[in-house]
Amino acid sequence: MKKTILILFGGKSSEYEVSLSSATGAIENIDADRYDVRLCGITREGRMYWFEDDPAMIAADTWESGKKYPLAVDFSDGTVLVMRDCGPEHIRVDAVLPMIHGKFCEDGTMQGLFAVAGIPVVGCDCQASAVCMDKAAAKAIVASETSVRLAKAVVVKADAVRSGDDLLRIREEAERKFGYPMFVKPSRAGSSVGVTKVKTADRFDEAVRAALREDTKVLVEECIVGREIEVAVLEEHGKVTVAHPAEIDTGSSEFYDYETKYISDASSFYLPARLSPEKQDEVRGYAERIFRALDCRGFSRVDFFCTESGEFVFNEINTLPGFTPISMYPKMMVNDGISYRDLLTRLIESAL
Repeated sequence: MKKTILILFGGKSSEYEVSLSSATGAIENIDADRYDVRLCGITREGRMYWFEDDPAMIAADTWESGKKYPLAVDFSDGTVLVMRDCGPEHIRVDAVLPMIHGKFCEDGTMQGLFAVAGIPVVGCDCQASAVCMDKAAAKAIVASETSVRLAKAVVVKADAVRSGDDLLRIREEAERKFGYPMFVKPSRAGSSVGVTKVKTADRFDEAVRAALREDTKVLVEECIVGREIEVAVLEEHGKVTVAHPAEIDTGSSEFYDYETKYISDASSFYLPARLSPEKQDEVRGYAERIFRALDCRGFSRVDFFCTESGEFVFNEINTLPGFTPISMYPKMMVNDGISYRDLLTRLIESAL
């Protein structure tokens, strides 16, 4: 008998459009002979719907005008409740495949919702998702449990920024620790949203305010000069597979920001990364240690910088990375012989 898999898409996140692309890739490539695929769309306002129309409407962002019904999660019996015109219908779901990036999913909120209902979710659980989404918290754990180098940083909380004097004190602390250029970023946001590369003191205040518009916690970090290296990790019932790393070339962009990732064609990549076999194995080992230290499961993409001296510096971990067929996570797995379809199957089976 087929297992029922509920794919989540949309969501109350600045990465809404990316989610639609990831979900479309999953829908088009999932093994329909093995799984009965059902769809749950979440609007930008947070309304959940059971979607039963043409999946092409998801990529076109017209799905809200299609055939859909309000949806709720039943916490008592592992079902979702679809509010059809003829009355409510309980539908059992064997597993949830979240294709929602950023806040209100990648941060563990949706994982917690379905955990209470007793429905397995592909990927990290609520706790690991929340920790990994918080760059400052994740780096504190990585620093205490691994030997991987981290960028020097100053953590800023919104309630500590009440005046220009507060911002001056924070800026001076960052200047003493590492100086310019520096990065100012929301601690809990994805796809480089709200991130600013600050080169001079006069840009600091606005950069902090821009990051605070995305989160109440901000990370001010030392700028690490180096090549951007990404590593895909797959976990199946305790067994970890680490793909050969990829290297991102941001071209003329200052850094790998949202536009470079998803809109412009300024960036390119090398797969595998331009590293010796020994250095590839080194960074793969770091990725696995970080993945395990943060209690991750299912899948994650671990990002590093490789300095001119060949030292790796941990940047961040993404527990719900982009999952379109051209996204780096599946590309790395495909490069190592795991097809997009097989990857989806292995991820789903690891959650069941």
